[in-house]
Parts: sequence; structure tokens; C-alpha cells
Amino acid sequence: MTVRGLLLAAGAGSRMGVPKALVDDWLVRAVRTLRDGGCDGVTVVLGADAALAAELLEGVEADVVVAADWADGMGASLRVGLAGLDADAALVSLVDLPDLDAEVVRRVLGAGAAAATLRRATYDGRPGHPVLIGRDHWAGVSEIAMGDRGARDYLAARDVETVECGDLATGMDVDSR
Repeated sequence: MTVRGLLLAAGAGSRMGVPKALVDDWLVRAVRTLRDGGCDGVTVVLGADAALAAELLEGVEADVVVAADWADGMGASLRVGLAGLDADAALVSLVDLPDLDAEVVRRVLGAGAAAATLRRATYDGRPGHPVLIGRDHWAGVSEIAMGDRGARDYLAARDVETVECGDLATGMDVDSR
């Protein structure tokens, strides 16, 4: 089974004051984390300042797609990213998780992946990213992913396997410098 890392990095970062894809080394580090953690490849979804963010990825092994409707929220980025993948499953992560490391990715991938898989990291019992979504769920996720909710409602309505990672990271996204 192939698992493609899907890094959502399209937002404007309104609370941050700059697109998070442009903050420090977050974009490149996130791509490397997904690769080093065991993803068969990485697709990055860009939006705000996409050309500038894409320049940061020069020489980094990753595919880039641009969500033209990125301003509609994370759901738009997730839909665009899933639509372009050729894999059995997608490991979805966010660019603004600076303490996420390859060990978290390995742990979430550890039980393997199949087209029917739904698995997510938890941090002290709190659901977070990354989220492993098998291909069988992509159409359903894409149908319900709206605004900034992404796959949250889809996952809430299903039996999702959880993988505790609170001993490895906080899972907290960063909204300010």
C-alpha cells in the first residue's frame, strides 16, 4: 500500500500576520518530517503567496498543488489535495505544527494502511494531526470538507482508530510568533 503525505499549507495566516508556509523553516521541515516518517511521497497544497512558498521548496522532494479557492478554508485545500493524489491512503498534516516529528508520523503509520483506514494521532487524548485517511474515504471527506473544518465532521461520525502521541509532541498548532 502506498501512503502519500498531504501537507496543507495554503492559508493566509491571518492571526500570524503572514502565511504560515513562509514562517521560518516550517514548510521544508514539515515536508521532511512526512518523508522521514515513512510517507512514500509528499504533496504540498499551497494558496496564499503560493509562488513565494513554492520557491522555498526548490530542491525539496515534494509535489506542489495550488488551491485556487484557498481563502474558503482548510476544507478547500483538503479537497484539492485529495483530488490530485495517486495513493492508497493520505497522511494529512498541517504546516503549523512545529513540534511534530518523524516519530509521530511513524507511529501513526505503524499499523499499516489500507484503502479503508481511518487513523489519527491524539495528544493526551485530544485528537490532532496527522490523520491517515484511506482512499475509500476520500470522496466522503471531500463532500463534507467545508470552511476551516476539513475532515473533522467526517471523522466525528465514524469509528476512527486513535494513536496516542502525547509522549512525543503536543500536537498544538501555532498561531503567533
